[in-house]
Amino acid sequence: MIKAVLFDMDGVLAFTETFYNRRRIRFLQGRGVDVDPAFDGTGSNDGEIWERLVPGNDALRERLHREYRAYSDEHPTPWAEVANPQARPVFSALRGGGAKVAICSSSYRSLIEEFVDQIGARELVDFIISGDECSAYKPDPDIYLRTMAALEIQPHEALVVEDSPLGIAAGVEAGALTCALMPPKGVVLDQSQAHLRIRRLSEIIGLVHGASLT
Repeated sequence: MIKAVLFDMDGVLAFTETFYNRRRIRFLQGRGVDVDPAFDGTGSNDGEIWERLVPGNDALRERLHREYRAYSDEHPTPWAEVANPQARPVFSALRGGGAKVAICSSSYRSLIEEFVDQIGARELVDFIISGDECSAYKPDPDIYLRTMAALEIQPHEALVVEDSPLGIAAGVEAGALTCALMPPKGVVLDQSQAHLRIRRLSEIIGLVHGASLT
């Protein structure tokens, strides 16, 4: 029996990747950094992305990363545009059916909290955790193991919903049934490790309630 659904945020609850890619590129170009305008960080964690963007110079990378945080505050995520419209209804249906809801994202906690408030789902989310609060980022399973402990559930009682190969690997390693939300058209992600794949977030409801997915 599934007692809790543990959601990744970026690429699952909000389609932020295109916006984030463009914002990073604009920022770096404005600082005179030579960056590929087609750079795509989809499916990677924050640390890995910045190592790819600014390789071989730790001091420069750290400085630019700090400056980017301020730049991001000045150019906030347009949640109304990028949020998955099914997120809040799915949270509501899960809670109504007795399942708990958690968001387990590599994004900063402030962004996760901002997203939850912007879609009006504060009262529907039982637990939030950021990769910054864990011993390691995905594919390390720590973020999911910590969430299960906080919700007082066993791995077989959790359903993880991810999109990226790193997140899927984390969910599988944590021992949870791991579901991949198929990416938008034009985005290619290796989801072969997932136990199952879905096209729409709303299919989670049927899965948790024991219905067959189509």
